[in-house]
Amino acid sequence: MKFYYALLPVFLFFHCKNGPISPKTWQVGVCTIAINPAMGAFIAGDKHNRHFTAVHDSLYVKAIVLADTNNQMALLTFDCIGLLYPTLLEIRKAVSKKIPAAEFDPSSIVMASSHTHSGPDVVGIWGPDPLTSGVDSVYMKNLVYAATEAIARAWGSKQAATMHVAETTFGEAWVHNISEPNELDRAVSIVQFKDKSGKSMATLTNFACHPTILDGTLTIVSADYVYGMYQHLNETLGGTNFFLQGSIGGWVQPEYEKKTMEVAEKRGRDLGLVVENALKQASSSTVPPRIQYKHKVIQLPVQNEGFQQLAAAGVIKRTITDSVATEIASFSWGNTQFITHPGETVPAYSLQSKAWMTNQGPKFVIGLGMDALGYILKPSFFDPAANIPHCEYLTGMSVGRDAGPILMKAVEELLKEQ
Repeated sequence: MKFYYALLPVFLFFHCKNGPISPKTWQVGVCTIAINPAMGAFIAGDKHNRHFTAVHDSLYVKAIVLADTNNQMALLTFDCIGLLYPTLLEIRKAVSKKIPAAEFDPSSIVMASSHTHSGPDVVGIWGPDPLTSGVDSVYMKNLVYAATEAIARAWGSKQAATMHVAETTFGEAWVHNISEPNELDRAVSIVQFKDKSGKSMATLTNFACHPTILDGTLTIVSADYVYGMYQHLNETLGGTNFFLQGSIGGWVQPEYEKKTMEVAEKRGRDLGLVVENALKQASSSTVPPRIQYKHKVIQLPVQNEGFQQLAAAGVIKRTITDSVATEIASFSWGNTQFITHPGETVPAYSLQSKAWMTNQGPKFVIGLGMDALGYILKPSFFDPAANIPHCEYLTGMSVGRDAGPILMKAVEELLKEQ
């Protein structure tokens, strides 16, 4: 099987900002690189043994690097179903060889995935059969290369920027929690950086909904509804537009939608319009440029033997025994505050995380942040007497009953340290 990435330097395209640097303002650099698989690659999501036949819209890795007078960090977003923690460690190692340690600490790289079900298998479980990985090692090698290049080029292109923030809500007409209908986090949290001429450099949008309008129906490469958001914001705001997935576990879906590209694009453009309108009410942040970043490696118990068996068989390429190592990060940019969740957490965990945050600005919960450990659920999902819809599937795709409470204890502790 051939992949376009076999000759990656030929096929990459870059969109990077350049300009002068001043230590008295935010220093921001961005870069975008296409990460499309070749035709024939295994599709992540839905059934096994599905292959791409066409590209509708490109998938991307996007990097934003920020620096204040004392600190720096980078955030990567990927249009894919969910990259695993070992991939983040590979990226950090590669970046350490690109940027001197005296300039940039690679442990301050945060990774997030959109969870599109119209991207390649980067986990392993959607190959030709349940015991054969669908991951292509050449594609993954070049994915790491692309992410590393994106950070290095963004780092080298930093320029002075102002920060603008906004908040709103969205999705009432089409986003549903089909397991617990009354439990949703509909917040849309937004942060935008503008250059000295007032042009948008980067806009980051945090919103929770599975990008699965196209799931199981089309064999095309696509970011799903996120593509529509990108298109609208590219046309109206310009700059580089980032999507940060929220808490979509337990089961936050674009339910009752026709599974067509037209519907996916419309829903995404509607989200983009909401972001555009919210930013019209935004003003420049008066909080001095300041980055605070903390991260923590944690061990989550693995009570689902299926995860252990898939790792032992090499379908999932990571160490999984009776526990699995993962990482969470908490950071703030001025008056905004962020926390990562290493999988698809239930909305209750998003709302609780935000309740623990103390900053006065927008609050971001990044689902599938740093890792993709499947569904991270409340213990009640594992209680048959609770009779929660779809719990059999959801618990089958979860590492176990105790992961949620242990994760949330670590989240609380990390947020209190900031």
